[in-house]
Amino acid sequence: SMSLPQQLRDESDFDQLPDNIPVTATIADIEEKKGFIVYYRFVIEVKTKGNSKYLIYRRYRQFFALHQNLELKYSAEAQLGYYTCQLPTLPGKVFMGNKKEIAESRIPELNTYMKRLLCLPTWVLLDDLIRMFFYQTESDSQQVPRALRRLRPPTRKVKTVKPKTDLLSAPRAEAVFDFSGSGRLELSLKAGDVIFLLRRVNADWLEGTVRDKTGIFPESFVNIIKPLPESDTNEEGGASKSGNRAQSSYSCLRCYLLQPEGIDTRDICVEEDLSIQPSYKDLLSQMRGVFQVEDIALNYRDPEGDLIRILDDEDVALMVQESKQTGSKVKRPVNQFPWELLVTHAKDLTVYNTEY
Repeated sequence: SMSLPQQLRDESDFDQLPDNIPVTATIADIEEKKGFIVYYRFVIEVKTKGNSKYLIYRRYRQFFALHQNLELKYSAEAQLGYYTCQLPTLPGKVFMGNKKEIAESRIPELNTYMKRLLCLPTWVLLDDLIRMFFYQTESDSQQVPRALRRLRPPTRKVKTVKPKTDLLSAPRAEAVFDFSGSGRLELSLKAGDVIFLLRRVNADWLEGTVRDKTGIFPESFVNIIKPLPESDTNEEGGASKSGNRAQSSYSCLRCYLLQPEGIDTRDICVEEDLSIQPSYKDLLSQMRGVFQVEDIALNYRDPEGDLIRILDDEDVALMVQESKQTGSKVKRPVNQFPWELLVTHAKDLTVYNTEY
């Protein structure tokens, strides 16, 4: 069967398509995600034949995978079957440059790509590959467009606020866990510290003062002794009122740099689910950035307490797996990963227990 040019697509074919088939898809925005690596994803508005509209969130690598799969199935080179069609071209991978600019520059190209894709013959539109790509998954439907939710909000210029003279009535919290802030804006806490609360920043972060330092910290690390008055709660922090604390938008990773002169501890908060198994490459680049050391090795402690070196994704999987067995014994914040990374200088082999 020969496929007609799109413009001549048989109307009766189109009429028989189900209502949930996507007809147009346009990029409405790009959005930065601070995962283990910072990446951008495209917020795409999809309209269906039945006139419904929804948003989906896709990374460039998802477009790339879709295109590769379609080529395997439909390009003339791939197979000499009856069903071949002229696929649109996808902008290629870019390996260097500013990620935000790359994402911005791809918007018109990806819009054209989706437009041409959705004009292909109806039997291609019915393909599961295309339907799944444009389908609104459960996680798509739970996303709040970013204007409404920022992970780590820009902290305003900090006014040094002297705690009110009446300390007992001042809003305050007690640190239940140590928190080693990794950015300039973050406040480091020691378990037992009393923090005077200045304001709620969003559903997960508070701003406060401890030992004359002011900064922001995750609420999950502290126990609120006296809450802030409701009026100091930002609108976006509304989540706290409903008491829905479980739906945290970020998770914290405890990591250590082991050096002869001592241990440097950091807590890195990322917009990732606790169950995620990051790739070795992403963890390596994140740790290089955190500790500002290029030549490093990643390690974890096995249940026996020995330091095990991580060399690839399979090792990461093993670490995550083992942490499920040992992790439950340790008390930690609800949104802290059950595994921890121990970073060493790549050439320092003294850290490994080599006595047998």
